[in-house]
Amino acid sequence: MNARTTTILRTGFAKLFTVIFLGLAVAIVGSLVSDIYQEAQLGSDVMQIFLRSINTGIIALAVFELALVINKEYSGNEDKREDVIDSLRRTLPQFIGTVCVALSLEGLIMVIKYSQLELAGNLMYPVAIISATGFLLIALSIFIYLTRK
Repeated sequence: MNARTTTILRTGFAKLFTVIFLGLAVAIVGSLVSDIYQEAQLGSDVMQIFLRSINTGIIALAVFELALVINKEYSGNEDKREDVIDSLRRTLPQFIGTVCVALSLEGLIMVIKYSQLELAGNLMYPVAIISATGFLLIALSIFIYLTRK
């Protein structure tokens, strides 16, 4: 394959995956709104509705962020593309940051839920999630440190 064909395929697949992930993000938000409405109709506790909604909202945000990264990084003109490391240094912290926020919120929500239900024996799971998030941030900072110019 020549360079022009490769660029066309790359751009086409980037647009396809961008549309797929944006569609998934919209579907997740639609599911979130539907779940909130159904839970409100059933008369569930407002705090429980919000705690469950945060998880789904953060997942939708992460999928949306992934769509934006794919569109930005892979749809551009091949001539204007920069070094792969520079590209990763710009986009990876943004995506990993979104994932870390999602994991942190998940861990904190689990702590709140287990505390309310008096299931202190299950607190090892949220502690593991929060610890893994810390290690992920440490790994990201090492990557950024080692790839600086």
